[in-house]
Amino acid sequence: MSEHIKDKKAILQKLGIPALNPMQVAAQQAISENNEVVLLSPTGTGKTLAFLLPIIASLDPSLKEVQVLILVPSRELAIQIEQVVREMGSGFKANAVYGGRAGSKDKMELKHAPAILIGTPGRIADHFRRETISTDYIDTLVLDEFDKSLEVGFESEMIEIIDELRTAKKKILTSATQKVEIPSFVNLKNPTQLDFLDQATSNLTLKLVASDSRDKLAALVQLLGHIQRGNGIIFCNFKDTIQEVSDYLSDHHIGHSCFYGGLEQQDRERALIKFRNGTSRLLLATDLAARGIDVPALDFIIHFQLPPKEEEFTHRNGRTARMQQDGTAYLLKGKNERLPDFISDINEEVLNGQNQFEDSAWITLFISGGRKDKISKGDIAGLFMKQGQLKKEELGMIELKQDCAFVAVPISKSKNLCNQLNNSRLKKKKVRISLLK
Repeated sequence: MSEHIKDKKAILQKLGIPALNPMQVAAQQAISENNEVVLLSPTGTGKTLAFLLPIIASLDPSLKEVQVLILVPSRELAIQIEQVVREMGSGFKANAVYGGRAGSKDKMELKHAPAILIGTPGRIADHFRRETISTDYIDTLVLDEFDKSLEVGFESEMIEIIDELRTAKKKILTSATQKVEIPSFVNLKNPTQLDFLDQATSNLTLKLVASDSRDKLAALVQLLGHIQRGNGIIFCNFKDTIQEVSDYLSDHHIGHSCFYGGLEQQDRERALIKFRNGTSRLLLATDLAARGIDVPALDFIIHFQLPPKEEEFTHRNGRTARMQQDGTAYLLKGKNERLPDFISDINEEVLNGQNQFEDSAWITLFISGGRKDKISKGDIAGLFMKQGQLKKEELGMIELKQDCAFVAVPISKSKNLCNQLNNSRLKKKKVRISLLK
C-alpha cells in the first residue's frame, strides 16, 4: 500500500513549486474553512492545485470508496487533473473517465474505486445510471470551469448528477469568466466567493496585422517570419479553416500540430504532448484550446479568425502573458474585414523582411510501455542517458501515461536512438521505441 502524503510542503516539493501564489493561498484557506466556495481566477493561474491541496488534506485514507467527484467540460481537462493528482504523489488513487474512450477501460480502472474521480458530465451520469460507481461516500463535489460545461450542453447531466449527490457536504465551483451566473440547480445557499479576475496580468500587448487579401494565409506566414521564434497558438473558428491553414503552413515548411474537436482523442492528446515538450512550436486550434488544457506559458497567440464573442477573445488572449510574463496577441485582419465592436484602440504592426519562422530542433519519440508496467520517468531517463549516451541537456520532457510514454530528443540524435534503443528492456518489459508521427 502506498504511503498517503497530505503535507503541503512535501507535495509542493514533489511538484517543484517553491511557493503558492496569493490566489492559491486564499483558495486553500477558503476551501478548508467553508463548505461552499466559488473561485474565479484567470486561465493559467493554478486553480487545479488551489482546490486539490485542501481536498487531499481532507481525504480519509482508510476509506476505499470515491470521496471526491470533479466534473469538467472536456476530456483534456479531465486528463490534466488526473495527471496533476498523480504528480502530487499523495498516494491517493485518481481516475479520469470521459466520452470517446472505451467503457471497458473505465470498468477495469474503477474495479478498485479511486478516492478522486474526475470526469465529463456525460460519462459520469452514464456511470451513475449503470451504478458502476458508488455515490454513498462522495462528500466533495467540484464543478471545474462550470460555465463551460453548461455552454457545451451538459446541463441535464449536471442536474442528474447533483440530484444523486444530495449528501455531498462540500461544493467548489471554479471559472475563468467574469459574468458568470451560478445555476440554481447547484443548490448553493451561502457561498464564499473569491474573485481574482481583476488581478489578471496587464503584460499583454495587442497588435493588429492587416492583410492585403481576404484569405490572410500569405500574411500569416509573413507574420510568423516577423515573429521568428517562440511558442504560440494560432486560433481559427472552424475545423475546415484549420485544414486549409495547416496545408498552407506545410507547403511553406512550417512545423505545427492541429487541435480541434473533430480529431480522434489520441490525436488530440498527442498534439498537446508535442506542443508541451517543444516538438511543435505552433498549435493550430479552435477555441477548444482557449482554456482547460495544460500547455506552457506562450510567447504569443494569433487570431487568424476573430472570435464572435468578447469572452472567447479574452480566453484566447489569456493563453499568453500569464503569471506576470510578457506576451503578444496578434489580430490578423483581412481585406475589408471589420473588427468586432469589443476590439478598439489597437496598434498596427508593420511586417518587415522575409524571414522564416524558426522550427523546433526537437522531435518526440514514442515508447510502448508506461505506468502499468511499473516504468518510471527515471527508468526512461536512465535508458536514454546510459545506453543512448544522451547528455542531460539533450533529454527533453518525458511524459508518462498508463500504457505508453513520450520523450523529446534532438532531431539530430533521433534516428540513432530509435535504432539503438528499440526493443530495449525497461523494468520487465521489452519496449518499442519509434518516432511519433
